[in-house]
Formats: sequence, C-alpha cells, structure tokens
Amino acid sequence: MGFEAIVVCFIEGKTRTAVLPHNAGLGQHHTGAELPVNALDKAERRIARQKKIKYFLISYVDFFGVLRSKLVPANAIKDMQKNGAGFAGFATWLDMSPADTDMFAIPDPSSLIQLPWNKEIGWLASDLWMNGKPVQASPRVILKNQISKLSKMNLVMKSGVECEYFLISPDGSQIADTRDTQSKPCYDQSALMRRYDLIKEICDSMIEMGWGPYQNDHEDANGQFEMNWNYSECLQTADRHTFFKFMVKTLSEKHGLRATFMPKPFEHLTGNGCHAHISLWNGSTNKFLDNNDRFGLTKLAYNFLGGIIKNARTLSAFFNPTINSYRRINAPPTKSGASWSPSSISYSGNNRTHMIRIPDPGRFELRLMDGSSNPYLLQSGILAAGIYGLNNKSDPGEPLTCNMYTDYKNYPNLEKLPNDLEEALNELDNSKNLREAYGENVINSYLKLKKQELDTFYKVENFDKKKSVTEWEKSNSLDC
Repeated sequence: MGFEAIVVCFIEGKTRTAVLPHNAGLGQHHTGAELPVNALDKAERRIARQKKIKYFLISYVDFFGVLRSKLVPANAIKDMQKNGAGFAGFATWLDMSPADTDMFAIPDPSSLIQLPWNKEIGWLASDLWMNGKPVQASPRVILKNQISKLSKMNLVMKSGVECEYFLISPDGSQIADTRDTQSKPCYDQSALMRRYDLIKEICDSMIEMGWGPYQNDHEDANGQFEMNWNYSECLQTADRHTFFKFMVKTLSEKHGLRATFMPKPFEHLTGNGCHAHISLWNGSTNKFLDNNDRFGLTKLAYNFLGGIIKNARTLSAFFNPTINSYRRINAPPTKSGASWSPSSISYSGNNRTHMIRIPDPGRFELRLMDGSSNPYLLQSGILAAGIYGLNNKSDPGEPLTCNMYTDYKNYPNLEKLPNDLEEALNELDNSKNLREAYGENVINSYLKLKKQELDTFYKVENFDKKKSVTEWEKSNSLDC
C-alpha cells in the first residue's frame, strides 16, 4: 500500500487502522509495532489515483524549530517508507558532527497533508532515525516519548494553539499595511478586511484539510493576526502547528507579503504569543472536567497545572527559546496599553494578566509560549511538567484575581519568569525535574546549541530591552 493510497483517507477524513505489510512499513527501522494507516476500499483507491500527487515533502523540525525537507517524486515514495530520506544532521540545528553517519527521516503516514494550494504535493512529518534507532535528541521523537509516558497512565493530552503572526514588508522593516495605525487596533474590521484575500485563502485551506477553523481576527498589534482551529491530540496539534507556520509564510509570499512569528519584531507593539489550551482525556471522558469546582477543574487538572507552575522558569528555555523572546515577557506596556504577556508565575480564572488562565470548565490556557517556540518542544514541555505534577500531586497554590500587570508589586514573593535567554538556559541546566523527564542527552544537546547561539550574539550585540530590536535578532528570528 503506497502513500498514493494513503493520501485520500486523511484528506477525506476517513482515518482507519491496519497493520502495515512488512514490505510497505518502516523496514529495518520499524520496531514491529502496529502503525496507524488507512484501510482503503476500491472507491477510495480510485479517488487516490485521481488526486495525482506527484511529489512529497519529507519533513522534520530541528531543535531551533526550522522545518527541513526533501522533495521526493511519488515514484520513489516506497523507498522512503522503507528506508527514509537521508540527511546530514550536522547541517541542521541538531547536536551532531560532520563525521556522523546519515540520519533518516521516516515519514509518518498519519500526518499526510495534500497542499490545498498545490495539489501535486503532499507534506509528511517524519521521525528521525540513525543507526537503526530513533534519534532521541530530536523534537518529534522527544514529544512521542512524553506521549508514551502519559499513555501508561491511560491518559491522552489534547491541545489547541493560538498562533499570532505579523504581516510585514518583504524586507522586514515595517508592517505591510501602512493604514493600520490605530493605538488600539485589536479586532479592527477594516484592517482585517484589507487582508481578506490572504486570510480567506489560509482559512479555506484549513477547512479543506478538515482542521475545523472557527475564527480569524486582527490582534492587539498593528499588522498582527490570529487564526484558530479545533483542538486535537497533541501530536497532531504539533504537526498542524508546524504546517500552519509553513502555510502562512508560503501564502503570504504568494500575496506579496511576509509573515513573521518572531516574538517581538517591533519593540513598541504587542508581541506574538502562541498560547496553548490543554486538557487530559481517557477515551471520550475529559479528566479535567469537574462542574462542582469553582473553575470547573478536577484535582488531577490542578496537579497537572501545579507541575507547570513548579517548572515554569525552566520551561521558558523551550517556550521562549530565542534572545528576542525576552522582549515579550517581563515587558513594559506596549502602544495598546498592555503587553498581554506574563511576567510572574501565577494562575487565575478568566483573567488574561496571569500566566495561566482558566477560561472554561475542563481546560486551562497556558500563555507563556511565543511564536518562536518549537511546536514539538512546546507540547513535550507541557507534558513533561504536567506528568511531574501528576506524579508528585503538585499543588498550584491559590489562584489570584488581581490585574497582575498593575498589582505585581503587591506579591513580592511570587516567582518571576526569567529575564533573558541566558537565565532561562541556566534554569534548564540546573533542572533535576526536566533532566529526569527528557534524559541527560536531550537536555545537554539542546543547551549546547542554544549556548552557542548566545555566544554568537554576544560577539556582536548586547541584549537591552530598553533599546531597539537589534539587526541580529531580526536576521535570526524573523523567519522563525
């Protein structure tokens, strides 16, 4: 059964389960377990041939969140299923040397997306293998390992992300819409509709892919937008998050614009967040939901939340992974009057001034992450900290109802988030909890690469929130 046959089932939303035949599976890299694929009837096979996919993007994300791919003709996809697409790991942001053997990206058939704007191409998320074993220090494998730990508790994490982005000029110097100048531009209908053609094409693509998009809006900064789609199991959310960023950038270029998810491209405007909404499930039962609780959460939910509170300073190394990230958190008010970003480690009910907001029963929103966060490390970080909270029955403490942006001085004992990337990396380096959750190799590999990045920055710049965004930050983060 080739990928040509798999295509339609995911496009048509008819996901099934079957065992891959030995000669159509992952070959020498496969563990022997059953894999999710599609059992196709004759009609679906016929539709698959009609889709006429000619090329596949075999893709993976490195530690810095860069999407790497090889373009493979359809007549070679069976070999990709068996052996994977070969890459030199050192050539990307992974902790490898030029002397290392090739690594192979093994595509996950359940991730397949036919590009709505170019139906000749199918996109596939992949897991990295080297020497017949998964590359443990690679983001998608890291997430799958955390998912496996949670599954042993008979739980599944479902999540949704809110990806904010700016539409800017091709050279990155300013927002693209010179008429978008209001001091409070959030939900501005005129500014939204001036970008209707692009927003519509992105939203139509999500509808076609079956993501269930439900709203699009102009956000709090001039030139800033957000588009929301339905939550799902966290691996699928991470894959879709990865593809969403690729899609928004690609379609923006088609319309003569440039999209950026950079945390804070303009110091006077609100930054790009990437909030996550989180819940745990057992089958069809939401294990976070308790309608008798003040906020509608179970004890299990509070423990999971407590694990995130406990490890928040450390998680910043993953959730706010760039130098520019720290212009967004611990930031002064922007042109609109608020940063909409956390500074202190706290939680509340439906109150956006806190790091964690509980907007409805049965879920909570984590507002720490920014647009540069790696989609897979984002989800894995939530899981690792949450599992810690479950295992240790972590108590998040009492919720706060204040305006944390103005009243933070009334809570001097409340922990603050790191003030810069160096501080966040030091927290990660010294974190017993995350080292146990991820393994020494994963943490050391990540720290090695990020500290190299810091050294490169400090050779040419100094980080000062009171000064303008540096050219180094723009060159290294505009396309994050």
